Amino acid sequence: MSKRIIEIGTEGCYLHFKHQQLIIERDKEIIGSVSIEDMSALIIDHPQTLITQTCLGKLLDANVMVISSDEKHQPNGMFLPLQSNTLQSERFDHQINATTPMKKNIWKQLIYCKVMMQARMLNDLTGKDMSLKVLAKKIRSGDPDNIEAQAARRYWSQLFEQDGFKRDRFADDQNRYLNYCYAIVRALVARSLCATGLHPSIGVHHHNRYNAYCLADDVMEPFRPIADLHVWECVKEYGSEQEMHKTIRANLLNIVERRVTMDKEMLTLQGAIQKTSQSLGKLFQGEEKLLALPDF
Repeated sequence: MSKRIIEIGTEGCYLHFKHQQLIIERDKEIIGSVSIEDMSALIIDHPQTLITQTCLGKLLDANVMVISSDEKHQPNGMFLPLQSNTLQSERFDHQINATTPMKKNIWKQLIYCKVMMQARMLNDLTGKDMSLKVLAKKIRSGDPDNIEAQAARRYWSQLFEQDGFKRDRFADDQNRYLNYCYAIVRALVARSLCATGLHPSIGVHHHNRYNAYCLADDVMEPFRPIADLHVWECVKEYGSEQEMHKTIRANLLNIVERRVTMDKEMLTLQGAIQKTSQSLGKLFQGEEKLLALPDF
């Protein structure tokens, strides 16, 4: 069963902890409560929200992400536990000492799956894949030819029925929806990596001294097309010009309920991400050579 993502978007909420429950109060009245064990994330969307330090600590102890949003309702930061796996130190050592060929091989697997997923999405939605499957077969270890970028140009030009659409995270169209969905997927990946005992900042391809989630950005790549499909459906229902009101955000949050086929097994998105993270941990330890990735 999927764990719940709770969003606090109402003014004046006070969050505290009691009897293993997240208690939500407003005007000194309890308006809701959620078992912390049933949560995967808490999104604090309203700036006038108070949370106790005890509650924050209990959420982190339970491996629940706490995500803050900005004035445009876009997630802009998160708290994650860094002691969520008993083998953490051993996993960190293997992760840090991973060889360059191993990291390049991991990146090849991730990008191959991503491009094949993009091909599948385009074919399902438009009836043509823009030769993305052909491009995917050209991906080499480490993707030195940047096939990922070549595929992206073809993919984005066809995905949305809008002339001249470009993937631009600052644009005021469906890009806002994509930003939101990607932030949720990124947070789910970071949470799963921590639960597996891996450090989300030590990437295999992404490297940026100012990015605390390089590995999460690596691992989320094959799951981006799933977010793209979710946004495509949202745009069909609501259009692309509306503000990020509560109904749209709730719709986008439902991405955690999407089903993903992996090794012919139907999993929730959260379950699939967790399986990929676990297989990555085993790969770093030399126990496996292939990542568990979505079927395409």
